[in-house]
Amino acid sequence: MSPLSAARAAVRVYAAGAAVVLAQLVRRCVGGFAEPVLAPQPERVAIVTGGTDGIGYSTAKHLARLGMHVILAGNNDSSAPDVVRKIQEETLNDKVEFLYCDLASLRSIRQFVQKFKKKKIPLHVLVNNAGVMMVPERTTEDGFEEHFGLNYLGHFLLTNLLLDTLKESGAPGRSARVVTVSSATHYIGELDMDDLQGSRGYSPHAAYAQSKLALVLFTYHLQRLLAAQGSPVTANVVDPGVVNTDLYRHVFWGTRLIKKLFGWWFFKTPDEGAWTSVYAAVTPDLEGLGGRYLYNEKETKSLAVTYDLDLQTELWARSCQMTGITDVTQDTFSG
Repeated sequence: MSPLSAARAAVRVYAAGAAVVLAQLVRRCVGGFAEPVLAPQPERVAIVTGGTDGIGYSTAKHLARLGMHVILAGNNDSSAPDVVRKIQEETLNDKVEFLYCDLASLRSIRQFVQKFKKKKIPLHVLVNNAGVMMVPERTTEDGFEEHFGLNYLGHFLLTNLLLDTLKESGAPGRSARVVTVSSATHYIGELDMDDLQGSRGYSPHAAYAQSKLALVLFTYHLQRLLAAQGSPVTANVVDPGVVNTDLYRHVFWGTRLIKKLFGWWFFKTPDEGAWTSVYAAVTPDLEGLGGRYLYNEKETKSLAVTYDLDLQTELWARSCQMTGITDVTQDTFSG
């Protein structure tokens, strides 16, 4: 990527973020963000990736408060015991636990799934939340560009390896659910199928936006497969907005300064950022409904290219090759 293209990507990312922040500020001035009222969810099990920090922590906490058995999947094992204890104490729910899972390692993801399945418990909700944002150029354990490898491919593999358990756990009228966290940056993302790893020139802004775009395409194709199979599982994608978390350590210094001075007003809190994920995970309004892009608990349109069935299929096939799993697309739609 040329310096001009990298600069263009950066400007577009910050412009998109500024637009979201402005909309959030207006909403906060005219009433703010109301926590959705949701029914208790006893006897249901959820996995939340990145559940020890930020939006993931708030998502896990709210699901635990609803009575769910919540498993935090992440690589922050040093802080995990304290996080688990804090959620248990705040929610009065002792069914909260941590399992190590490094989404930047396909090996670690497979080990996590093996450990989870040994528990012999159902899985009703998978929240694909974890991610990195605008990090310096670096690769995962498997050699993938980190945004694409961790944000997207890690969740792609994790979801596919857990699909059998999700299908067994769902039932007509009470579907299991896959909730994947994207962001408004997907609207300015571009998917370069000839250079998904950014090897021709790296831009952290373009790489981040591409990973969030890929997550939307993945969700829509997954939902098509699930519907064609008649599976009691749905897949939706959520946009948390611009949220005051620790993800901004690599962004432009001016953005960090604004966050430090005005984040309490301009940005959503982690709890507010988590509400759409929690809503998508449990609301009866979405029972049996998938393939939706949700923002502030409302369905909205994603980028036009995300509805391109050929692009969805092509990305899915390439992702299967990269992660070493079987692509069932052709068999599903030809059967």
